[in-house]
Amino acid sequence: MKCFLLRFAQCRLLAILLTLPATAFSADIYVSKTGSDQNPGTKEKPLATISAAQIKIRNIHEPVTVFLRAGSYFLSKPIIFTPQDSRRAGQEATFKAFPGEKVVISGAAEIPVKWSVYKGNIQKATVAGNFLFDQLFIDGQKLRMARYPNYDSTASHFGGYAADVLSPSKIKSWKNPEGAYIHALHKHEWGDYHYVVKGKSADTLQLEGGYQNNRQMGMHDKYRFIENVLEELDAPGEWFFDKKTKTLYLYPPANIDLKTAKILSPQIKHLFEFRGTATSPVRNIHLEGFEFAHTLRTFMDTKEPLLRSDWAIYRGGAVVLEGTEQVSVNRCYFNAVGGNGVFFSNYNRKSEVSGCHFDNIGASAVCFVGDPAAVRSPSFEYHESVAYEKLDKTPGPKTNNYPADCKVYDNLMQGLGQVEKQVAGVQISMSMDITVSHNTIYNIPRSGINVSEGTWGGHIIEFNDVFNTVQETGDHGSFNSWGRDRYWHPDREVMDKLAAAHPELILLDAGKTIIIRNNRFRCDHGWDIDLDDGSSNYHIYNNVCLNGGLKLREGFKRIVENNIMINNSFHPHVWFAESGDVFRKNIVTKPYFPIQIKSWGEEVDYNLFPDQNGLEKSQANKTDAHSLAGDPMFVDAESGNYQVKPGGPALKVGFVNFPMDQFGVVSPELKAKAAKVPLPKLNVLDDGQAAKEISWLGGKLRNVNGLGDRSAYGLPDEKGVVLENAAESSILARAGLKKGDVIRSLNKRNIDNVTELLDVFQEVNWMGEGEIEFFRNQQLEKRALPFK
Repeated sequence: MKCFLLRFAQCRLLAILLTLPATAFSADIYVSKTGSDQNPGTKEKPLATISAAQIKIRNIHEPVTVFLRAGSYFLSKPIIFTPQDSRRAGQEATFKAFPGEKVVISGAAEIPVKWSVYKGNIQKATVAGNFLFDQLFIDGQKLRMARYPNYDSTASHFGGYAADVLSPSKIKSWKNPEGAYIHALHKHEWGDYHYVVKGKSADTLQLEGGYQNNRQMGMHDKYRFIENVLEELDAPGEWFFDKKTKTLYLYPPANIDLKTAKILSPQIKHLFEFRGTATSPVRNIHLEGFEFAHTLRTFMDTKEPLLRSDWAIYRGGAVVLEGTEQVSVNRCYFNAVGGNGVFFSNYNRKSEVSGCHFDNIGASAVCFVGDPAAVRSPSFEYHESVAYEKLDKTPGPKTNNYPADCKVYDNLMQGLGQVEKQVAGVQISMSMDITVSHNTIYNIPRSGINVSEGTWGGHIIEFNDVFNTVQETGDHGSFNSWGRDRYWHPDREVMDKLAAAHPELILLDAGKTIIIRNNRFRCDHGWDIDLDDGSSNYHIYNNVCLNGGLKLREGFKRIVENNIMINNSFHPHVWFAESGDVFRKNIVTKPYFPIQIKSWGEEVDYNLFPDQNGLEKSQANKTDAHSLAGDPMFVDAESGNYQVKPGGPALKVGFVNFPMDQFGVVSPELKAKAAKVPLPKLNVLDDGQAAKEISWLGGKLRNVNGLGDRSAYGLPDEKGVVLENAAESSILARAGLKKGDVIRSLNKRNIDNVTELLDVFQEVNWMGEGEIEFFRNQQLEKRALPFK
């Protein structure tokens, strides 16, 4: 009987234990800078390295947390997780910073140096050992390679640029520039080029590189600079390393004490890698709470062309995920890493990046890029095409070797593209069903969110706050996409015929609808939402566009409804016949800006215009039969609440209010760090009359007002816009305009008043530069005017 009762009690205990949550069985392993890999890994006797903890937990078949105690962990090679490290559901492994302690995962080595005076303010030190010198950090401060021109935080591109970088006289001034780098924008500002100097002969440099853009047109003739040249070491905070003599030269910043300063130089490109496959993935491992820092720049490795685009990519980042399932990177800080932040390459399922802060990093924050071999009939360069007879006409992907069902949620992304300019907060290519939600993205040279080609759709882009974008490139938007899928042909006439004869081709790749909803976008140098060449199968609704409006270039089956466009409008460009496009129940605050539109899609109607003139222009094109004109009656535009008041005319055409307080990051710590979007001043006054004065490109401008102005400025009539003042650092002042200049035309379009100036500017600002005519001293002058 006693034996029976004992067995009964054991069974009861086992049953109770099986009902407890998995965390009740969780194990903890500890790693510390003061530990030893001979220790058991307890809190009292921690391990010393992450690698030792990685091996130890392979034999722990229950949920496990590896706590790293405070300190900087310097890696000489990446931590690589393979299928051998994979965990079963309910047995997850989390590598985590100990609560309340700062843990830095660094790819740098500490450089021992002894300084002596070189000349003037410049110090030098001989470096023992074989270290890479790509970036230099002194006491946590990132310094710059010796460069020409010197760094200028107010410059519009590259922190300073000069057209004469490759001039014979400049090249002659450098004794031995081998190992220097030329950085330049693409000629059309679609991205960037980078070259390493292999040597020089007389006044010519031998360059290697220039493959970073997939639409080759050569470097920009103005936006470029050179770095890593000894003769250019002439400003505080610059440095140069002579590889041959292993001598480090430094012009120290004023706030650095070289006697005690710690010098770090990155040595590796990646910190963590997850390396599995579709058939043998790495599962259920999480990284949480770390600061990632000090990785090498990767601009010379950006070589792989993406499908039919101007993009090239490097499949790497501080954290690389390839062949994963349910792997996550949570609440981590990516601090000035040299390349991409997180890179999802090929097969990944249900993995995510959440709660992270990406700050001043070299390239993109998060990238999803699938396997080109998974694409049917792929083409890689813009002008490539596959003949209809040779096309694989099976819908969808060929294999499952691509990211799908992954998430980017609640991340703060700022100051991206510090080195590379063809970047995004989130880049998506050859992927499916990616959710990009509640991210705040700003201060970026290109687009905040970029969807490359239509393979294979299904993405949800929602509740993001994206602004201060397209700051150094051109012809993009805060959201940017293109299609260029199997039906695409570089000859528009051929493509029109192909799409008309074989409409079944259109959605072979873009088979699942991409949803863009409940976002707030602001782009001052392009469009807020830019659907470019061939972007198809989109549903865009409940978005606030604060400045650049919404552009639909040629594509198919786009439904755009219930959006608000502040100080701008709808930009339909070169649509296909029978596109199936819909634009309805939107609020626009300018007339449409169509370019070469012969067919207006399935429906353009039930929209609200700011005035009768704009409405009548659209109705002349046989659209907007049921649309209305009038004051949208926003609740509180000054504070960013663009919901409309009861009785507003927008409600009469079917517009429905949506929340205005759910954009961007949601976690309190990221909210506290995130900048606020700059809200625009409405360019229409409350009484419906056109504005009489504006702020534009850093200047204050007003309408010409009466005969007094005509006489004072020597004008032939009472038309134009007077520049009242402009700060020295403003775009207008840097372009040579002065107080009292009267603007008369922009890009050969007559300007009668400030409203017309803004209307024309909204049409052309994506070009990055225009031609302005103005009166000065009673003479008409012309001048090139950059827009950034």
